[in-house]
Amino acid sequence: MRLREYAENVAFYQGWRIERDTLLGRFSALILNVWALVYRSLKFDGFNLAVSQVAVVFPFILQAPRFFSGAIKLGDVMQTSQAFGQVQDSLSFFRSSYDTFAQYRATLDRLTGFMDANQQARELPRVERIADAQVLDIRGMQVSRPDGQTLLGDFNLSLTPGQSLLIKGPSGCGKTTLLRAIAGLWPYAEGEVRCPGGESALFLSQRPYLPLGMLRTAVAYPAPGLPGDDERLVQALREVNLGHLTDKLDVSSDWGRILSIGEQQRLAFARVLVNQPKIVFLDESTSAMDEGLEHGLYELMRERMKDSILVSVGHRATLAVFHSHHLLLDGKGGWNLVER
Repeated sequence: MRLREYAENVAFYQGWRIERDTLLGRFSALILNVWALVYRSLKFDGFNLAVSQVAVVFPFILQAPRFFSGAIKLGDVMQTSQAFGQVQDSLSFFRSSYDTFAQYRATLDRLTGFMDANQQARELPRVERIADAQVLDIRGMQVSRPDGQTLLGDFNLSLTPGQSLLIKGPSGCGKTTLLRAIAGLWPYAEGEVRCPGGESALFLSQRPYLPLGMLRTAVAYPAPGLPGDDERLVQALREVNLGHLTDKLDVSSDWGRILSIGEQQRLAFARVLVNQPKIVFLDESTSAMDEGLEHGLYELMRERMKDSILVSVGHRATLAVFHSHHLLLDGKGGWNLVER
């Protein structure tokens, strides 16, 4: 499935030999595991069969010398065989239930691992998020890597409706990680965040998520794209230069494969215009666009959403004019906030 998803990239790199070797290696491991199960099953079943067959004749062999010497009669031999069979059946419970015990142990190991991971997650610091439809207020934000290295320390920020923030810094300094921490998705952060929540907040990533189904669903996501919204959806598509898609709202397809990255990013801006959130987080959401188109979309969004808060991550200097605050990160815990 992964190879099918990245088939075009593999073809560009001519990397079919490496991918074939990787697939064959993983498939060989699967086959070896199946053979290991077969061998273990044969040993287990063979042992049980041998014990069951020996148990039938063992009491007769044990009593044979006494029977032929006349010390006991045939009835005594049969009584001995029946008593031995009852004891053998009782003791065979552990032998015959070996595979069941093994399944129970595997299940208990998985559950124990899940409980341990859950406990470890609960012990991690967390960001306290408070829903507030008016402001973005961050107090005492601490963001770290999983190895404990500090990316952002003692960060404080307050934005009111209509204001915007541009986050800049070198690659790997924690710009996207900061957005994840604000959204409550990064487990190695702590602090307090007051911001609009639920449907009032919208995150636009570098590669937008497009659900399977009709195009109207992708444009209106996460809101349902109802037939009565056609006029609003068509207007949003035209405003982001996707007018050639206005007659395909009811076409069901895998739009994530059909549309280019640039078209997907423009569709994400149409999604913002349709949903009209109180706060929008943009993580390099114009990286596949030229500067002119990027300027036009930001200008459109600022014009149509004057009371919304924008938080952008980007490298281009052209984004600076659309943001009232600039945040520069150094990736070592330091930061510098400048208000224009």
